[in-house]
Amino acid sequence: MKLNKIALAATLGCAATSGFAQTADNAQKQERIEITGSSIKRVQDATALPIQIITRADIEKAGIVSAEQLIATISANGTSADNLSSNVGIQLGSSDRNNNGNSSANLRGLGSSSTLVLLNGRRVSLHGAKGNSVDLNSIPLAAVRRVEVLKDGASAIYGTDAIGGVINFILESNFQGATVTGFVDATQHGGGNIYRGSVTAGTGDLAKDKYNIMGSLTIDRQEILKPDDRRSFVNGFQPERGLSPDTAGTPYATHTGGANTAIGASYRLPATGTQAYTRANLLSFQGKCDSVPGQSQYQFVLWDTASFRNACAFDYGGSAILIQPIDRLNLVTRGRYELSGEHAVIAELVASTTKAVKQFEASQLTTSIAAGNAYPVNGPYYQDLSAFIPTFDKTKPIAYRWRCTICGGRTIETETRAHRLLVGMEGVLGAYDYKVGLSTAGSGADSTLGRGYMRNTDKNGVPGLNSVLGSGILNPWLLPGQTQTAAGLAALDGARADGTKLFGGRAKLSQLDGSISGELMKLPAGPLAFAAGVDMRSESYQFSNAAVTTEVIRDAPFDPEFAKVSRTIKAVYGELAIPITKTLETSLAIRHDKYSDFGGTTNPKISFKFSPIKELAFRGSANTGFRAPSFFQLYGATSESPVPGNVADPILCPQRPGDVTVCAIRPLARFGGNKDLQPETAKQLTLGFVVAPTDWMTASIDMWRIARRDRIYELTPQQVLANYTTFPTNLVRGTNGLLDGPGGYIRAGFVNADGDILRGTELSLAFNGKVAGGKWTAKLDGTYIDEFKSRVFVTDKYVDTVGKWNSRDLYVRWKHGASVSYETGPWSVTVSQQYTSGYKDEVPFTPPPGFSPDVSAYTTYGASVSYTGIKNATLRLGVKNLFDTKPPFTAHNVDFASGAGWDPRVGDPRLRAFTFGATYKF
Repeated sequence: MKLNKIALAATLGCAATSGFAQTADNAQKQERIEITGSSIKRVQDATALPIQIITRADIEKAGIVSAEQLIATISANGTSADNLSSNVGIQLGSSDRNNNGNSSANLRGLGSSSTLVLLNGRRVSLHGAKGNSVDLNSIPLAAVRRVEVLKDGASAIYGTDAIGGVINFILESNFQGATVTGFVDATQHGGGNIYRGSVTAGTGDLAKDKYNIMGSLTIDRQEILKPDDRRSFVNGFQPERGLSPDTAGTPYATHTGGANTAIGASYRLPATGTQAYTRANLLSFQGKCDSVPGQSQYQFVLWDTASFRNACAFDYGGSAILIQPIDRLNLVTRGRYELSGEHAVIAELVASTTKAVKQFEASQLTTSIAAGNAYPVNGPYYQDLSAFIPTFDKTKPIAYRWRCTICGGRTIETETRAHRLLVGMEGVLGAYDYKVGLSTAGSGADSTLGRGYMRNTDKNGVPGLNSVLGSGILNPWLLPGQTQTAAGLAALDGARADGTKLFGGRAKLSQLDGSISGELMKLPAGPLAFAAGVDMRSESYQFSNAAVTTEVIRDAPFDPEFAKVSRTIKAVYGELAIPITKTLETSLAIRHDKYSDFGGTTNPKISFKFSPIKELAFRGSANTGFRAPSFFQLYGATSESPVPGNVADPILCPQRPGDVTVCAIRPLARFGGNKDLQPETAKQLTLGFVVAPTDWMTASIDMWRIARRDRIYELTPQQVLANYTTFPTNLVRGTNGLLDGPGGYIRAGFVNADGDILRGTELSLAFNGKVAGGKWTAKLDGTYIDEFKSRVFVTDKYVDTVGKWNSRDLYVRWKHGASVSYETGPWSVTVSQQYTSGYKDEVPFTPPPGFSPDVSAYTTYGASVSYTGIKNATLRLGVKNLFDTKPPFTAHNVDFASGAGWDPRVGDPRLRAFTFGATYKF
């Protein structure tokens, strides 16, 4: 076997994902091209970077229609809440604000803002609302020729965001003729169907005509998947397994009490002695909580809240939709004209529109005397519980908690428009390759409130929800089959906020880049190659919230707006490929970025490839990386609120113990952006080998380590007080020297904290052979995480979360994709497997007898058949989730992470689905 086979294996990493083949086009083997992670053009089998290559044919065989689906199959991608199923109803924290309609890549689970997504090797705009990562919905997957996934840091080449790795989507470049494709992906159990139609056309052959013009238009739709379509596993009431909702906000209202209310601040029952209760539901007293759909008896033992014993609960997590309905339109036009044999002009326009609708549980309404919306004594539906509560005072109003299911599930509709326009030149100047490009890109996202959101206050003489509740016209104690009166429905409809603008965001990017590469000289072991380049960018962001507040629209997730902000980035970089011996090559790279808002950062990288024998190659790299703070983190609007509860001044209280003026205070806390933030930094190491002992087997193992520092973290006021020596300037004293004095406050919000350490191993196996006149291949690509330990402060101990439940990212020990394929004549058959190992579950407050803390591993299989025996046509049939495997059970109670009894970060709620695709070429 020749040496270039070993080097090619090093390039591709032998990586397969969900059965994706890793062979490159034979026509490219001797062509000098630019590989993701390097700016030096070279023969493709001459680099040692750990790159996974996914071809368009691989994507089509797997029945994948979106970039989000594709990224989910990559084992190196984090098991995280970056997909649209996880984003239903969940606000992912201030670093991931306004995630509506957005799905992201998240290599290594380091956060979507630490994965660099490129299109044809250049940046695209960040999502218009989220503002700190690329929206995968804007990627025109139907026009993608291949995808290169660099599983290594790359700040030395690309700058910010490349800590977790780089994903480069590469478009068709020399397409002739026309292709029409239709595709359907229909679930067996109904709901969540996927449809796609695309047309691609091109004219001109670069080799003959010296030009090529290509256009592609794709329309696809993801239909909604509702919880009622998957009740076999969507069930938040399984108390025997440790899962039950922690809420008394029920469709049949629960009395909550308080001073001067009918049940008082608390009540006691003769049968239970001194135990005080603060919740009361008539159906609970009657043992009939489950007579209302979605309701159940409140599990006070599980939640260690005895005062809620007489309440009902509601499976609110089980009422959120499982998959958002999405409509996508992607347009790609690309042209290349050869000015001569040495130079070419390129023009490219990519544009997309995405409409997504997320819907989660109906609002939980809590009434009180102070708010003026308690149920009045003279109301027609006043509920007297004297028969159950001896101290019930029916001369006083009722404070209650009610799940307003008649209001509807809270719905947010988001439309995102993205584009990138690029013009450039590339070619050869003497002995050197060059390229230069000028591009402008943007993304605008607008979210609008749909059904389920209610106007709290009166407007133009029309009562808001607060007034409607206080009038007593609504009956919060309806049983199945009963309805509100016409007057009640009319009052409720008058308070609806449908169509209210939630927010709008605009992200823009302008970039001028250029590079030159070639050979500097001949060395005894080979040519000394180099690359040098410049990168100048202007980034801006603007966010508005339509000048409304949460006091106007109940429960609406409005964020403070800020005017347009911008920054400029200027960067230079260089790279050398140095052949030391015939069997050893090393590469050096360095880049300096200068930001107008926080200053400069320099990041070097060194890598090597060593092939002592033709069947074995060692490879490794060491580099530093960085992630620039987002506009939200830098410039987010400032807000103030009192610290909840009494706290102690950490400096003055020890000096004056017992003095309530310094030991029991409630100072203001100030939140928002921090203009003094510095970038997150990382040190990364990779070491591995590729072995090919025969011509039918290749294997690779790569061990990697990422140490991230200066992590941007959002401090709570309590953390500032507990760590005041670390953040002394965050305690701002008033004119009288006190934290709660005039002008005093605690500055919480974003700071550069400590960091985390992530270690893991990549394993790839590839086999091939011939049998019965056909060719077979078998592949496996897996990621093992040894540890992910993190801490906020250097004085803390590291906490390792691998294999343990976490609200944001799950660091499961092992994930892999494997496949076996067979091709003979016009037929091709593939069987694939996706595997995610189990982890330790979140433990309830009081685990029930026999509670298991183990979430099971999740394994699914797929199969596909393609046929090319009809002239100019390709037909594909497939089955996803062949054995109809349900997502594993988790006892997590939905708060801070989606899923009621299941986890969308791990499981696919669509279950078994059948695919059919047809392509015809003209």
